Amino acid sequence: MAKRLFDAKSKEPFEISRTKLELFLNCPRCFYLDRKFGISRPSFPAFTLNSAVDALLKKEFDIHRSKREAHPLMKNYGIDLIPFQHEKMEEWRHNFTGVRYLHRATNFLVFGAIDDLWVDEDGTLFVVDYKSTSSDYEVNLDGEYKVAYKRQVEIYQWLLRKNGFKVSDIAYFVYANGRKDLEAFDARLEFNISVLAYSGNSDWVEQVVIDAKHCLEQPNIPEAEYECEYCNYRKAASLQENKKIVKSLKKTTDNSLF
Repeated sequence: MAKRLFDAKSKEPFEISRTKLELFLNCPRCFYLDRKFGISRPSFPAFTLNSAVDALLKKEFDIHRSKREAHPLMKNYGIDLIPFQHEKMEEWRHNFTGVRYLHRATNFLVFGAIDDLWVDEDGTLFVVDYKSTSSDYEVNLDGEYKVAYKRQVEIYQWLLRKNGFKVSDIAYFVYANGRKDLEAFDARLEFNISVLAYSGNSDWVEQVVIDAKHCLEQPNIPEAEYECEYCNYRKAASLQENKKIVKSLKKTTDNSLF
């Protein structure tokens, strides 16, 4: 089922996902074309192995969730928390529902699907996100593309707070790093698992929601983000196509003179 596109005249809440807010931050032009005209960036194959790791980690933590006990990883890292139990946990994890909040100032229904939540003895929640990779180096949260990971958990923190939960600024990344140093594959993958703490700040989220609404209300398509590879590709391809058209027209005009 196609998603509803933005209509400034509509009084119905407009659903906007965490990933679309990230798209707005990456390139307002791509965001505008996507949410107003349904012209999305080209898709790429799903990371099915990463999804499998996510699914298995959720099952593993759910075993300890049902027992109201800490996972061994928590104990190994000295984290005095347990997996959080809540009747909406599955809903919050589902990509098309997630944790939801109606931002009345914009009439945007903002949502995002979490991987996990941990809780301390005082009832404070800690956002947890699962990541998987295969790196020869020890995993960390450095690097330009991992800024999006940090924004991701900060949006979840904001959503949960707006739903009335007490949420810590500390979020955790459970990072699975696929090993390539083994002698053979033997029909199995092995991972080193790390837990990385990150101190987030969700103060920026509300203004971005407001800015995204203002963007969609504009009559004209915004300028492309300077470093947007999608817009740069479209611009370069269009330039070459136009040159070819002009060259073809010139040749036709020259031939018509004889």
